[in-house]
Amino acid sequence: MTEGSPRDDELRRYERILDSLDDAVYAVRPDGTIAYVNERYAEMKGVSRESLLGTEIYDWVSEDTAAKAREARREMASSDRDVGTIEYQFLTADGERFPVEMRFTRLTGEAGEELNRVGVIRDISGRKQREETLRRKNARLEKFASIVSHDLRNPLNVAQGQLELAREEHDSDHLDAVARAHERMAGLIDDLLTLARDGEGVEVTETVALDEFATACWEGVETGAAALRVETDRTIRADRSRLRQIFENLLRNSIEHAGEDVTVTVGDVDGGFFLADDGPGVPESDRTRVFEAGYSTTAEGTGLGLEIVEAIATAHGWDVRVTDAQDGGARFEFTGVDVLD
Repeated sequence: MTEGSPRDDELRRYERILDSLDDAVYAVRPDGTIAYVNERYAEMKGVSRESLLGTEIYDWVSEDTAAKAREARREMASSDRDVGTIEYQFLTADGERFPVEMRFTRLTGEAGEELNRVGVIRDISGRKQREETLRRKNARLEKFASIVSHDLRNPLNVAQGQLELAREEHDSDHLDAVARAHERMAGLIDDLLTLARDGEGVEVTETVALDEFATACWEGVETGAAALRVETDRTIRADRSRLRQIFENLLRNSIEHAGEDVTVTVGDVDGGFFLADDGPGVPESDRTRVFEAGYSTTAEGTGLGLEIVEAIATAHGWDVRVTDAQDGGARFEFTGVDVLD
């Protein structure tokens, strides 16, 4: 028995590696016939490798898939791209279908004389199921938001109107307590509606200069004797209206928890920005809980402000964490931000 050449040994090693993958791998010759498939490809297709080798690649897919793949190849040929990606319904030999993502590369040079392209196919059934679950969840959330907006706000408006009439006839501390309860209910409704909207991903962003933006947000909040210190000239891309909610929520949070003479600082961190104050800060034991629904250290708070902050950050694809500020207060850091300069 003769030993194989070093090249044969190397090819066998590569083949063992490809056969260990969970993704299907294939290679196609210039004439469109299949030159190679790994074990996973044959398993997904439901036939042996021998049945696939040498056959026309498009004989094993639907007409829609073949048209989609040809269009992707035409787009690649007319551009400088060597890699294409498409999603389609994988067709098994038994006629079953499931969603996959295929990435394929065209070959040039010496390799391209024997092979035209190679590709990797991944079963994305799990991902599609998660996307559908999220879609249904968002639909339920939207319905809930509609109910909150109409079925809760309307009776609250009636109650507030009746309270004003009662105040014209009576002067009582009990009525003041009712008014405070109404204000809290209105705040909860507003925050719930904000959470329902801000769970959606950000699709459109614009350029935001943080120094001017922070000052504008500060002017929109009742700040009393508090002070703002801006230590950034950074420009980012964000949804301006939703970024304003982040800033205004955190500015109010600092004033409510650190006092009306607090100083709030806006500055830079690697890959993003921060808002910090010189108040008492957040105990280390609470830092994993501050973004949870209902977390509040004041009786007046709705406990949803910081959850809104995290939801908006997540919608942008950012990370947010709370840590110690330089002056000992709370510091909220946002990273993964699209920084322009």
